[in-house]
Amino acid sequence: MLTINEIFYSIQGESLHAGLPCVFIRLAGCNLRCAWCDTRYAYFEGQDMAIGDVLEAISAYPCRLVEITGGEPLIQAETPLLIHCLLENGYTVLMETNGSLNIDRVDRRCVRIVDIKCPSSGEDDHNDLHNLNRMSELDQLKFVIGSRVDYEFARIMLQKKPVWVKDDHILFSPANRLVSPAQLAKWILDDGLGVRLHLQLHKIIWPDINRGV
Repeated sequence: MLTINEIFYSIQGESLHAGLPCVFIRLAGCNLRCAWCDTRYAYFEGQDMAIGDVLEAISAYPCRLVEITGGEPLIQAETPLLIHCLLENGYTVLMETNGSLNIDRVDRRCVRIVDIKCPSSGEDDHNDLHNLNRMSELDQLKFVIGSRVDYEFARIMLQKKPVWVKDDHILFSPANRLVSPAQLAKWILDDGLGVRLHLQLHKIIWPDINRGV
């Protein structure tokens, strides 16, 4: 049994799959409290669903790309089983995780999007940096950057990544209303980084909608 906050069909906005139609399964609950979190409604709100019922719910959508998100998906014991079942049913599966918990619990066929928390989040002391060496070539590394301090922190973290995590799988995302995309782009260009500037596409498409997108 899983506690589900919402299931919806939208445009993928926060990975290398950005722009593609995607079914989102947002799980309830999170072990962190990031200062700039935009999904606080998922901390506590949710209903219990069996994995079979989740599979039935997403089958209504004409889409084979599924993202497991939260909250923090890995705080729920059955999340790895849900991901395995989705993969066995032929779905391409993404999982976005806050990087504080062991990602090796999840099938390596899943694209694991690992968020390394920067200082402005207030949760950077919860990063499990062992996850860097648990990542596969499929996985993606994400930094949400809210200040120049965050940017410098992310640059230092890049030195710790394994060689098989390519620069174009590293996402530098400006924290909404804290750093402009233009400012972050300038920092990346000035330093000659090969990382990917990453914008939250769904917030550009639907700037006034917080849920279901």
